[in-house]
Amino acid sequence: MSATDPTPPGTRTDSVPTAADDEIDALRAEIDRLDSEILDAILRRTEVSKRIGAARMAAGGPRIVYSREMAVLDRFDALGAEGRELAMMLLRLGRGRLGGR
Repeated sequence: MSATDPTPPGTRTDSVPTAADDEIDALRAEIDRLDSEILDAILRRTEVSKRIGAARMAAGGPRIVYSREMAVLDRFDALGAEGRELAMMLLRLGRGRLGGR
């Protein structure tokens, strides 16, 4: 939507053929399903990571094992620079709050 076009983004106003509409709708539904799976996996990963950190600290170990984090970053390098950013976000989610704040 813009000042000159009051149509909300994503609203169809052109004459895209019905077959293309159906394909686009099916692909969007697949993306929605994948997003749901990704979110579920991130939530599970975050919980597992926090449990690992708690167990490691309870055993007197460090909260963060940097060699392990580097291995995670290396795996996500396959996605390029954005993959590394994604890995950093996942690592931050799994750490929880640092510094006792």
